[in-house]
Amino acid sequence: METAIILTGDLLNTPDAKTAHGLIRESNRFRIIGVVDDLQAGKDAGEILDAKHRNIPVYKTIDEALALKPDYCVVGVATTGGIFPQAMIAQVKTAITHGASIVNGLHDYLNEREDIVALAKAHGVKLIDVRRPKQRKDLHFWTGEVRKLQVPVVAVLGTDCAIGKRTTTRFILEACKQAGVNAQMIYTGQTGWLQGGQYGFIFDSTLNDFVGGELENAILTCYRETQPDVILLEGQAALRNPSGPCGSEMLISGNAKKVIMVHSPKRVYFDEHEAFGKVPSLESEIELINLYGSKVIAVALNTQHCTIEEARSYQQEYANKLDVPVILPLQDGCASIVPLLTN
Repeated sequence: METAIILTGDLLNTPDAKTAHGLIRESNRFRIIGVVDDLQAGKDAGEILDAKHRNIPVYKTIDEALALKPDYCVVGVATTGGIFPQAMIAQVKTAITHGASIVNGLHDYLNEREDIVALAKAHGVKLIDVRRPKQRKDLHFWTGEVRKLQVPVVAVLGTDCAIGKRTTTRFILEACKQAGVNAQMIYTGQTGWLQGGQYGFIFDSTLNDFVGGELENAILTCYRETQPDVILLEGQAALRNPSGPCGSEMLISGNAKKVIMVHSPKRVYFDEHEAFGKVPSLESEIELINLYGSKVIAVALNTQHCTIEEARSYQQEYANKLDVPVILPLQDGCASIVPLLTN
């Protein structure tokens, strides 16, 4: 794989760097060789993320990271509204002058900045705007064909944004692989593509009329080409997050009749902003999904801000209240729920 460094705008240790977090954990598209974050410089990126050494050093400046001569420089943040942090533009220009192509997952497209385009052309590098919308001719309407599939379709949804839906999906994929189950993932965000996803689309860059069709087309294409035992859908946002309610598309257009629900016990407000309102109870979210005609078959807990003792306590508490398995993906993996996916 070609090599890449990641820019985090000094946000590596925050949820805003979830794109970087995904690439640090796993990438089948790039070999990550360094991260630029002034506040975490001198550490290993994996140890910052989840206390696992991954031999990915964190550098104070982009000049230090560019000494590694990476093929690509990846913008590793997901900002509110997808706006480019102004301080990061200078880093992008520096990377271009050092011969690194830029991969940008923000809605703020580099190919629409004339100075950046000219600089990239002068240095013979590529500008890849992952979230740039498809052309109308390449989009699909929903047809209903997905309802004829016999293979189980499982949606990994969450009670809020940035709560671990994609990470949990990747963990389930690995658990299935270890168990000899042919599981495939439909990515729906830029990080899923960056990690090497083969089937999917960028949900929030797709015209609303075509969201259902693009989801269905990804599922059908995946099925035809891989004949999987189970198809996993990466959820986006949350059913009741007012800043971007999402998830019903997975249940209706994607015909996902099974759901893995990701929940953070200590998160009180949507996006951790009081003005957005309180995250609803897990029980009410499960009831809502039932009303859509789907069933939650397991709960995965995001243990952010929890000690291991607190995490185990929450796990037991929810297991006692809910008639489904409750797992801690980061601590225990997802092997215990693999049999539920195909039954």
